[in-house]
Amino acid sequence: MNSGTGPKVDPFTIELIKGTLNGARAEMEALIARTAMSPFIREKKDYFTAFLNPAGELVVSTALTLAGNLVDAVLDEFPAGTMRSGDIYAYNDAYGTGGAVSHLPDMAFVMPVFHQDRLIAFVESWGHLWDIGGMVAGSISPHATSVFQEGIMIPPVRLMRDGVEARDIMRIITRNSRFPDMHVGDIRAIMAACRLGARRLDETIARYGVEQVELAFEAMLTESESALRNRIAERIPDGTWGFRDRIDSDAVSDRSYFVDLELQKQGRSITLDFSRSDRQADGPINFLMDDSVPKFMLGLWMCMDDPGIGMNGGFERAVDAIVTRPGTLVAPRSPAPLGLRSHTMIRVTSALFGVLAQATGGRASAAPAVYVLYYLRGRSAGREDTLCIEGLSVGFGARTFADGIDAVYYVAQENYPIEFAEMEFGVEIEAFGIHRDSGGAGRWRGGCGIIRDVRVLADEAELGLRLDNCRHPAFGVNGGHSGQPGRVLVNPGQPEERDIATMSDGTRLRKGDLLRIITPGGGGWGNPAERPVDLVFDDVLDGFVSKKAAEDIYGVVFRGETIDHEETRRRREALPRPDGLYHRGHYYHAEADRRD
Repeated sequence: MNSGTGPKVDPFTIELIKGTLNGARAEMEALIARTAMSPFIREKKDYFTAFLNPAGELVVSTALTLAGNLVDAVLDEFPAGTMRSGDIYAYNDAYGTGGAVSHLPDMAFVMPVFHQDRLIAFVESWGHLWDIGGMVAGSISPHATSVFQEGIMIPPVRLMRDGVEARDIMRIITRNSRFPDMHVGDIRAIMAACRLGARRLDETIARYGVEQVELAFEAMLTESESALRNRIAERIPDGTWGFRDRIDSDAVSDRSYFVDLELQKQGRSITLDFSRSDRQADGPINFLMDDSVPKFMLGLWMCMDDPGIGMNGGFERAVDAIVTRPGTLVAPRSPAPLGLRSHTMIRVTSALFGVLAQATGGRASAAPAVYVLYYLRGRSAGREDTLCIEGLSVGFGARTFADGIDAVYYVAQENYPIEFAEMEFGVEIEAFGIHRDSGGAGRWRGGCGIIRDVRVLADEAELGLRLDNCRHPAFGVNGGHSGQPGRVLVNPGQPEERDIATMSDGTRLRKGDLLRIITPGGGGWGNPAERPVDLVFDDVLDGFVSKKAAEDIYGVVFRGETIDHEETRRRREALPRPDGLYHRGHYYHAEADRRD
């Protein structure tokens, strides 16, 4: 793998080291899952782990570690020469660390690893903490207008020195949480994962030698860089393409916001320009985007057909430039709030799919919907207040070769089991099923969202809600239809039924109220009339598509429980042929709109 006369590492050793460290990373995550205390970490699995080289480049990580350079922020305050074995550094300050973390509940923990007093690597873990202070329990409010309302901000601090916890710093952090015991448990679980990762790296060095491990690190980075550069050269023609996608609102106003991306490709060189994106929002949808994030997104999509290629800093090396403009949605100035930054982050993904679809004649995935969160803060006489933060699944966009994923919460994480939610949060889950017809129709169907009925058991409760893709559904590609929007109702079917604004906070609920949350679906890919009839038939039987939609959109005609194949043939021939690359439901991309 290396040229010259210096030390070399053979491909077999590289794979052994890669497998060893991936196994160690999975072991670190298992430790967090089994020892953390908060529902978001223990059950939702909202945490990530990684190994980085001394320069802070990701070497081994999970595919969803879309974070910035987690080490530079630490080294700016604590030079490498001052670090010792057993140290752990922590922070959550998004602005103070240049977007290394993108909102305050995500706290990063970094541990240096030494070999004979020489810095070899860093081990990293981070997790979404349940409550870090701020204006509401759970810290994130859709109505926040300043980052200072979203919780305590911790700059890089040394939380452990020579293996000894800095109790004064821990006391400051936990004193700012409404759930201090849970807070301590989560932090110590994440730090324990760092220590486990450091031990496993020490064992790997002892087995293979420090030079072999360092050479393997560089070989893994080079492998990913080369793979992405080759795919860019092969699959994206030279040229310039632009695309814009919209967010429904920023939760504190009725205004929609947009992410605008221009892709410029020349030979093996590529630039992603976000500078035309909308101004920073008044509400908390701002996304302080580190340059690494769209680079990783591009690398994951371009290299998804090769499981041997790891998501690491090689992807960063392969993309020449990311362009942003200060004061915009993806480069906000402090103190713009950041709590709902995922709404913009998902639009970065969909805008990337949009420009790739243009560049490749539709050979890109359709847009995903943004995952949903609700916050139910309950109060009952004589009992402690309760806090329910539940993330709900949506439909992801159809791919060029397969349907979108149904009912998924951010891929790497999980939905709460009904039994757990009822036990932990003092609610009753009365229904949980598929939002039929929500996945955009296509040759490949978009993933469907879900319907979840939640009965309030507290005497009174306050609801915060973040549900997107209602005004601007997830778009379809290459003739595929857009996904269908979601909706939120209180007491559906009753005389007092009412709709709730899908990006809102402070809605009052009473004991016995039924909250119905209907989440949106992902966009479809390709002409619906070309979807195999047997797949449409299966979708109807499985509850993903209604018979009416099968007939009206897919042209598949049912006679009772069977298909009328002759009428289906005639119906499909009469269906309108799709024109253009995108289908947006309520909103259509147009060149004129790019200049508004």
